[in-house]
Amino acid sequence: MIGAVVFDVGECLVDETREYGTWADWLGVPRHTFSAMFGAVIAQGRDYRETFQAFRPGFDLTEERERRVEAGQPESFDEHDLYSDVRPALSALRAAGYWVGIAGNQTTRAGRILRSLDLPTDMIATSDDWGVSKPDVGFFEALAKETPCSPGETLYVGDRLDNDIRPAAAAGFKTALIKRGPWATIQQHDPDSAQLPTMRIYSLTELPDRIAALNAATR
Repeated sequence: MIGAVVFDVGECLVDETREYGTWADWLGVPRHTFSAMFGAVIAQGRDYRETFQAFRPGFDLTEERERRVEAGQPESFDEHDLYSDVRPALSALRAAGYWVGIAGNQTTRAGRILRSLDLPTDMIATSDDWGVSKPDVGFFEALAKETPCSPGETLYVGDRLDNDIRPAAAAGFKTALIKRGPWATIQQHDPDSAQLPTMRIYSLTELPDRIAALNAATR
């Protein structure tokens, strides 16, 4: 039975439209052009960071993040960038007695921002905190150490097959694939999109009832 629910961050909780728009501005390219290249890179199964290389060969994301901070233009997000279903869903899950966590590939800065939002969670962790990023199995091993339930009793919610659903399932977690954002849209016709997740959802607010039904069926 599922007793814990853990969420990815980008495009699961946070709409990254504004963030990637600021990267296009930083690179000095039209936002529409940047978005088109971003989608093409994802569709080809490449690392999204290759998008930056298309416009500036040799681009180093870590270094450029520091340059943005120095220029007073750091990457950022706030309450307005949260998807509208985030707070209702997290609150409903905690009210139903589930342990709720957030863990994704994010910087230390992003982790501070998430904590400042005072979301109804029991844990917030980032890949920078753990020193390992998805899809590395070490990320999910670290997650397993932080949750009060076993992986088989923990549902990991994400928007990506490659970074979220496949590695989480391989580590023994239950999984929920939410269909929103560029990755979920582009990867939706992959057979694993239908076959691999424990459940597929279109809104986080579906989770309390879907989990309750799954738990009832296993009793």
